[in-house]
Amino acid sequence: MIATRFSVGLHILILVASDPPGGATSIRLAASIGTNPVVVRRIAGLLTRAGLITVQRGPGGASLTRPAESITLREVWRAIHPEGEAMMRVHRPAPEACAVGQRIPGLLRQRFDAAEEAMLRDLGDTSLAQMVSEAQRQAAAA
Repeated sequence: MIATRFSVGLHILILVASDPPGGATSIRLAASIGTNPVVVRRIAGLLTRAGLITVQRGPGGASLTRPAESITLREVWRAIHPEGEAMMRVHRPAPEACAVGQRIPGLLRQRFDAAEEAMLRDLGDTSLAQMVSEAQRQAAAA
């Protein structure tokens, strides 16, 4: 299931990459995202375990572990959605009495897997730095 965890994770990373050192605290991030700091800390924990950020308790805030140019959106997706976790799930097969219904889950799984692989390829072509640059460009134009 596609939830908002991925977009919140990207929001966190874009702010961490944009803010001055020490500025990306869970309270600051939560205010920007419009959510509770606990949600931010939970998703930041996933990003930390994936090696994308480090978090200092207290006023230190979060920081990237490497340049934004070297972090792809695919890495962020995998930090939030580990390998093997299907983006789109398939329902159970139909009763054996329906020959067509028995085959539908397998057919859907093939298409869903192909769609997910295409999405991951696209995310792999986009860096966090590109997202930061676009966010800053749009903010300046507003």
